[in-house]
Amino acid sequence: MKFNTKTIHGNQQHEPATGAVMPPIFQTSTFAQSSPGKHKGYEYARAANPTRTALENAFAAIENGTHGFAFASGLSAIDCVLRLLNPEDEVIAGDDLYGGTYRMFTRLFAKYGLKFTFVDFNDANNIIKHLTEKTKLVWLETPTNPLMKIADIKAITTIVKSKNKNILVAVDNTFATPYLQLPLDLGADIVMHSATKYLGGHSDLVMGALMVKDAKLAEEIHFIQFAAGAVAGPMDSFLALRGVKTLHIRMQRHCENGNSIAKYLVKHPKVKEVFYPGLETHSSFEIAKKQMKDFGGMVSFKLKDESQKAAFAFLEHLKVFTLAESLGGVESLANHPVTMTHASIPKKERDAIGISDSLIRLSVGIEDSEDLLKDIETAFSFV
Repeated sequence: MKFNTKTIHGNQQHEPATGAVMPPIFQTSTFAQSSPGKHKGYEYARAANPTRTALENAFAAIENGTHGFAFASGLSAIDCVLRLLNPEDEVIAGDDLYGGTYRMFTRLFAKYGLKFTFVDFNDANNIIKHLTEKTKLVWLETPTNPLMKIADIKAITTIVKSKNKNILVAVDNTFATPYLQLPLDLGADIVMHSATKYLGGHSDLVMGALMVKDAKLAEEIHFIQFAAGAVAGPMDSFLALRGVKTLHIRMQRHCENGNSIAKYLVKHPKVKEVFYPGLETHSSFEIAKKQMKDFGGMVSFKLKDESQKAAFAFLEHLKVFTLAESLGGVESLANHPVTMTHASIPKKERDAIGISDSLIRLSVGIEDSEDLLKDIETAFSFV
């Protein structure tokens, strides 16, 4: 199947008892057994639920994987990946990460003996000197949150696997979605999504996802998911499956609008710098063009007036864009990383990689682009 068909039909079947086109919401915690241990494939909803199974099958299909897993949040999906490791194992991650990921790495798992090294992946070769015998996981975000850095997934995976084929490479594909790039096809072992974002697409659920191709790895992930229990509920699974079915058409508009706004911002006299992988001036434009189908709807920029006051003035006067956490919904959102999504990263680390007071991140929705551009222009008049 082509991708647009796969989002609707991939790994899906009509509900066998009634022929329902969409899987019902199986709002149950347990399932009847005809004899002890003899059941119809479901025992207890933490282990599996038919609505969640339908979603997980769809997750696997759209990432060209063999197994998909739906979690209670994106962070619980990341938590599951880290539980594959042991104390004293080393993790290499990008230096520009979602603040919640950084917080989990440095404040939760570091105290249990995992060592984290943060590397600029703009150049794939930067990873070479950090690989050791204790390296067990490489964690990539691409594009990154919020500076829109691009990591060459295939190049980094090739380097890592040539050093040790047992090192896991995991890619947070939240910003790109499988519509734009397919990390498993580029050599990654695990794909992670905050399905709260584009996969759900309507700002009405919180969920995480993991997709893999290797059966043994899938077995380990399923055990952790079952044993730790951070599973997605049936109602959220139903909503996410509905979201997946329109992912392709939503992403087309996200990309169109994101590109329009990025080009507008580049020319604006009050803007110092724009971060968008679809701009030819982006440092990794050629890599993005090679591994992505298009460039997405996430745009970040810095104001020439570098004060927090200027950023607040802009954000407080947006009307069509909503000032809020999160991203990837049909509505456009604006975010101030320093005080919102990346507040958990110490100022010294933020400053070192360029997350400054004047940095603004836009999640460009699927509204009419003229309305979005007019809204931004009006907000600039207050800066």
